[in-house]
Formats: sequence, C-alpha cells, structure tokens
Amino acid sequence: MPALAKTNLEATITWLGIVADREAALPSTRMERLELTFDGASGESHGGMTRPSCSRVLGLYPRNTPIRNARQLSILSEEELASIAAEMGLDTLDPALLGATMVVKGLPDFSRVPPSSRLLADSGASVTVDMENRPCTLPARPIETAHPGFGARFKPAAAGRRGVTAWVEAEGEVAIGDRLRLFIPDQPVWQGLETPSLL
Repeated sequence: MPALAKTNLEATITWLGIVADREAALPSTRMERLELTFDGASGESHGGMTRPSCSRVLGLYPRNTPIRNARQLSILSEEELASIAAEMGLDTLDPALLGATMVVKGLPDFSRVPPSSRLLADSGASVTVDMENRPCTLPARPIETAHPGFGARFKPAAAGRRGVTAWVEAEGEVAIGDRLRLFIPDQPVWQGLETPSLL
C-alpha cells in the first residue's frame, strides 16, 4: 500500500539558483536549469550527503556534529515571497538575496506543506520536504545592500513564509517552467499534538 498520497496540486518552477560559495556570500546565482543529484543541486555549496549541525538542531547535537544533510535545497513560494516583500514595503524581493535554490508557484500555504512530502518532476527528479525553513538574519545584509533601510524588516516579515528545506530523493534535471506534482504522507495527524505537556 503506497505511503504517499498523490494530490491534485501541482507547482510550477519559476526560478532556480545555486550558492556557489556560501563562505563568500549568501546570495544565489540564477540558473535556467539544475541537475539534482543525491548530493543536492550540482554546484551548490549547501550540497553533500552530510553537513555540520547548526543552531536549528542544538537541542539534539553539539554544534558542528556531522549529520545527514536534509537541507540540500531551499525552496520558496512565489506567492509567499510576494507577501514578504509587501510586508517589508518593497515591490519585489529577489530570491537570490535569500540564497534560494528554487521558487515555485501554485501551492497554497507552501511553507507548511507536511514534512516528508514529495515534489516530483516529469524528469523523474524528486525532492523530499524536510521541514519549514525558519527565518534568520543572514539575508538581512544582502537585502540591506540592495534595498538600504529594509534589511532588518526581512526576519519578521518572513515568519511562516520562508519556504521549506528539502533533499534530493531521486536524481534528474529540473528547469524553469517545469511542473512538480505534490505527494503527501498518507497518515492522520499525530494525536500527540493535543497533549498539553508536549512542548
């Protein structure tokens, strides 16, 4: 019995990019297509099978512990990006300034797509959603450079709209204009969420 349910929802890729050297700069370089491998997007410095743990998982591991890399890709929603820009007071916000790998349109409430959902391209390439990407202050500097006076507005405006992190489950090429079919875990909502002492 399949563990993933195909939905009737599809996304369209509207932007692609890579961060060639994250130590040098966060912004990504726009691309027309990407080759997705088990290490992530070819040429992407956030790729690799493993990564050093960061502040997001300090409750689990000491910083810089080698862990499986479930943050190979940063995927944003075109609709949510427009909402972030509007709340910041900008007409538009270039996804390159956020170090994005991919921007998609057509999926509602994209940043809260269930973890472990799959986005399947016609090429056979498939990415697995790890979880919602929490806003941080890193994009503030490139945003400030491009839009003086606006960098500090990003983090509060991006809450709940920062997209998701993801990793490559099946290799293949993706290009701007490609469609991605959404599959979600075929399981009920976990009842433990209703336990008052959970968090």
